[in-house]
Amino acid sequence: MTTTADATESRSYALPEPARRPSAAKDEVWLIPSGDLRESANTESWPAQQELERQVTEAFRAAGVTVRRAFDADPAYGHGFIRSQRMGLEVFREIPPEAPLVVATANWQYSHHVLAGLRTHRGPILTVANFAPEWPGLVGLLNLNGGLTKMGREYSSIWTVDGTDDWFREGIATWTRTGTLEHDTSHVSDLPSLADTPEKQLGTALAERLLADKAIIGIFDEGCMGMYNAIIDDELLNALGIYKERLSQSALWAEMQTVPDEEADAVGRWLTDAGMTFRLGTDEATELTETQLRWQYKMYIAAMRISDDFGLDAVGIQYQQGLKDVCPASDLVEGILNNVERPEVTSRDGERVLWEGEALPNFNEVDEGVAVDALITNRVWTAMGMDPATTLHDVRWGEEFDGQYVWVYEISGSVPPSHLPGGYAGAEGWRQGPTFFPAGGSTINGVSRPGEIVWSRVYIQDGALHADIGRGRVVELPEEEVRRRKESTNPEWPIASVVLDGVSRDQFMARHKANHAQLVYADSAAAADRALTAKAAMFDHLGVQVHLCGDAGAVQD
Repeated sequence: MTTTADATESRSYALPEPARRPSAAKDEVWLIPSGDLRESANTESWPAQQELERQVTEAFRAAGVTVRRAFDADPAYGHGFIRSQRMGLEVFREIPPEAPLVVATANWQYSHHVLAGLRTHRGPILTVANFAPEWPGLVGLLNLNGGLTKMGREYSSIWTVDGTDDWFREGIATWTRTGTLEHDTSHVSDLPSLADTPEKQLGTALAERLLADKAIIGIFDEGCMGMYNAIIDDELLNALGIYKERLSQSALWAEMQTVPDEEADAVGRWLTDAGMTFRLGTDEATELTETQLRWQYKMYIAAMRISDDFGLDAVGIQYQQGLKDVCPASDLVEGILNNVERPEVTSRDGERVLWEGEALPNFNEVDEGVAVDALITNRVWTAMGMDPATTLHDVRWGEEFDGQYVWVYEISGSVPPSHLPGGYAGAEGWRQGPTFFPAGGSTINGVSRPGEIVWSRVYIQDGALHADIGRGRVVELPEEEVRRRKESTNPEWPIASVVLDGVSRDQFMARHKANHAQLVYADSAAAADRALTAKAAMFDHLGVQVHLCGDAGAVQD
């Protein structure tokens, strides 16, 4: 009979070698950059990244600290970004677990390339970005910060225009000494108990209706843009009465094949009759063509019919990966979906006009924080008799103008036409840039009209849903200033010149938990205040933790 001890002694296994990591040196920080999944974007933004790393290195040197890059640039690729999740895992194997770590960002970056390493890294983390228009690291930084917040990982953050400002250098010195960095967030307050106004009653009633009837959001290819912060777990969504219908973009592409040319061309005629114009050419590689537009019209019809098939209450298309290599961009489609006035699409049997006289809320890039926000905004604004057209924007950049800080909000061509002066007549279709969109496709380009807005963001923190909400204005700038700002960023994309009431640049950057902000117009300042109250009440009744940012209008306890 073999005893347990004998059996144990007779067995032998080849055990893996223990993981070995280098030791952290005194007065040394490690630096990594997270990259895009599109190599064309990585190579084009590499000079901006090199400049940011130079600025960061000089600031740390002034504080008596050496910056050590975790890996060398790869001449074969022409850049030094982490370009995949696997590469990120390999890079982190060479970083001391206790080392102070800087994530420097001067481009759009896919956070999931580095999140695995950041989740288990034990040393202090500092995210740093340039604050520049052409390659705005601040957008990638806010995306990464939202992901770190969602996973509960402590971090500090800082940003700079050119690396020379005292605020930036003093912040680097402080983090070097303490491993942490605090910013002013005094503009934020929790939602107080609301008075029993008609707005609170409306928000509460709409919340009760959503919980009772429930809603479905259609998600084409969840998560492939690398935005971990933009994925909301079902358990959190379901508690709001919202459920996911997970869809494949291949189904969208297949549905597009079934749309006859004649039906697609009718969409184009409607847009032209409504006053929209297009900058057309013949070179498919660099110009917008009629062929590209026809495919976009087919996508619009296909998206509507699939949404009808599944009974969707909102839909998001994850265009920038996958479909970008197959067909023209989804942006023209998404902006039209969010607009009440748009070309009619009938059901497959031709018996019904789909969403007749209504917007179909769209959440660009399948940002599920935007999905929740857009759905709730649509219901509140519709109930209040206001245009429910809403959109996300990249928080792209900003500068002082005439004594006030004016943000450049941009999104990849999908702004609803009702946000532009004259509606469709104020929209001009430009070709999407080949760097990100090899198959082209039209944007809905224009300058957003002046008016009162409510802005917001839904995000995850401490395992719960939160919503930051505030008031602001889209302002009218001189034509030459608008042109300068557009040409400094992506001139093919629509722009909104936004002033946030009671929120400074650095307060916003310190607080915001995503690269996106939601924007919706109201009929007047008083109407915006009332709508903000109703929207806050709806969020609150659904169990979302609401925070008022800046001068949040007429919300009263």
